[in-house]
Amino acid sequence: MGISHLRGLNSKAFDFTMGDSAEGFFRRVAIVLAVVGFFAHLALWALHSAGIVSIGSDAAELVNSPLSALYTPFSILLVYEVYQLIRTVPDSFSSSVGKQYEVATLLVVRDILKQLSEIRSSEGWEISSDLAFLLVECGAFLALFYTSLTFHRVGALSAKPNELPLDIAVFVNTKKAIANVMLVVFLVVAAYSFWTWISSVMDGGGAVSSSIFFLDFFTFLILADILILLISYWFYTDFGNLARNTGFVLSTVIIRVAISSEGVSAMILFTLSGLLGIAILRLFGPRSAHSPPGLE
Repeated sequence: MGISHLRGLNSKAFDFTMGDSAEGFFRRVAIVLAVVGFFAHLALWALHSAGIVSIGSDAAELVNSPLSALYTPFSILLVYEVYQLIRTVPDSFSSSVGKQYEVATLLVVRDILKQLSEIRSSEGWEISSDLAFLLVECGAFLALFYTSLTFHRVGALSAKPNELPLDIAVFVNTKKAIANVMLVVFLVVAAYSFWTWISSVMDGGGAVSSSIFFLDFFTFLILADILILLISYWFYTDFGNLARNTGFVLSTVIIRVAISSEGVSAMILFTLSGLLGIAILRLFGPRSAHSPPGLE
């Protein structure tokens, strides 16, 4: 089996699982599941409130308010965004990092919605700790949301050439292979995380947090980013391009550390990651000045 044949199989596998038609199908499935999940979660809350169903483990935090029902659809949308993130791996570092910020933004939004269902009011001018933390979360959300929009605008302005030089086409095909592997990793980690959480619920646990699935996935994502960074240096040795992409990898590491952290520390790290991403874009522009398409 020749190398060209393997490249063809790799490209076909990517198009079958992450091409435009596949993306459209998974988008519709994600929307349907999000709607069904929302009403199913809402029904579970109603049954729990009526005393028909009793949830006494740590998972009870998911049914303490009707607002908790928003946790399920946002979790499903987050899974879809991770799929979208993997799809952007062959495009460019900036596109992939932009999707990472979108995932981080939705993670913070989901935590805000969960926090709203648990917040306790205070009397007079006193600001409760729950409200103070909610304000910090909203600040982190604004920083990540602005960063995501900035990366999206940059991606929309970047024109994609119809044809790529042979060496760049090889590099893009290599990134497709990495994306195919990441899709398998995504499915395995998602299945393992869900099974572990269900087992925890059965044992009286079941507390939810951003670290479930996302901590492990971002670990593999960092390894993939570093691998792509090293391979790109084979094709292009410009220091500015290397420094720019290294900065993007650093922002991914910070997001991963933020996911593993709790409280205000996590929100500060999320905000720091967003500020770092904006700073890199301002310093280097949408792409390095002499970076060929596909290596930016």
